[in-house]
Amino acid sequence: MSNASLNPSSTSDGQHALASYGWDEGWAAEFAPYAEQGLLPGRVVRVDRGQCDVITADGLVRADTAFVTPHDPLRVVCTGDWGAVDRVGDPRFVRTYLPRRTAFVRSTSSNRSEGQILAANVDHAIIAVSLAVELDLGRIERFLALAWESGAQPLVVLTKADLVPDVTGLSYLVQDVETTAPGVQVLPVSSATGEGVDVLAAVVSGGTSVLLGASGAGKSTLANALLGEDVMDVQATRDVDGKGRHTTTTRNLLALPGGGVLIDTPGLRGVGLWDAEAGVGQVFSEIEELAERCRFHDCAHDAEPGCAVLAAIEDGSLPERRLESYRKLLRENQRIVAKTDARVRAEILRDWKQKGAEGRAAMQAKRGRVR
Repeated sequence: MSNASLNPSSTSDGQHALASYGWDEGWAAEFAPYAEQGLLPGRVVRVDRGQCDVITADGLVRADTAFVTPHDPLRVVCTGDWGAVDRVGDPRFVRTYLPRRTAFVRSTSSNRSEGQILAANVDHAIIAVSLAVELDLGRIERFLALAWESGAQPLVVLTKADLVPDVTGLSYLVQDVETTAPGVQVLPVSSATGEGVDVLAAVVSGGTSVLLGASGAGKSTLANALLGEDVMDVQATRDVDGKGRHTTTTRNLLALPGGGVLIDTPGLRGVGLWDAEAGVGQVFSEIEELAERCRFHDCAHDAEPGCAVLAAIEDGSLPERRLESYRKLLRENQRIVAKTDARVRAEILRDWKQKGAEGRAAMQAKRGRVR
């Protein structure tokens, strides 16, 4: 990581030096009680092994997170947090962090039903999707659900656009993603030619952005293009499947020369939902709007009469793939919530029993008619 990307310029008022990292009056008001305790505000730019790098008005400091080690993994210190740090000491400690405005969370791959926080206090969630391989619209929908749930504004960036020289073909790909991402800007970008980089830089200049995507999506190359220097390591992508290795192994927060802050993340192989029902609804907003016109308020969009969703599939205005993906993500989200919420588990059990009873009653009625 370049030290030039971390050291704030000196000013007469030290806290003004943090403005380029997102410090504002709101954060200052939140921090006031800790300032009275003699603590120093700083933004966490990297976390690893119980310690973190924090950018402060005095420069970059290394701090221990032992005072902020709760059992809840969603409350550990995370890249993007604003921390209250000791002014002096060896080692220094992060005593606490300010309440997060937004948080990007996914479920872990373990069987412990835990969430993992990837980035905090993010304004824009940049979802990098490589055009070197076939588009996986389902994966894009999954990233979008988590992004909307976090409270950030999603943005889909189609990287390696230079690999699709046909303008018409590229426009079709953009259109496919726009249909998958209602209300989200879709921007084709090429770090090799510079196409779209200036537009993206303008979008992210007004806040904190997190860069997300699978390995090989070109995130580190894109980060370098936005930074204007080779800060992030880049490795070649396999030609056979477009996949790459995890060139970024930690989450790093970097100030952009054109304004704004960027958090680069490792490539994500698994993107599990974590209590993201509202995010799923946002991704599939057209289905939710159609559902409001169904005859029955609890319509499952399966075979019910007067179902506006099924009618839209029949007339071709709603792709069947979208409904299948919507159902899949809702089921997955329900399962993960049920693992941690006894009330939801009870509701699911009641629903299963009710459907089982209805099925048995229907079967008995059918047998009665046969006789």
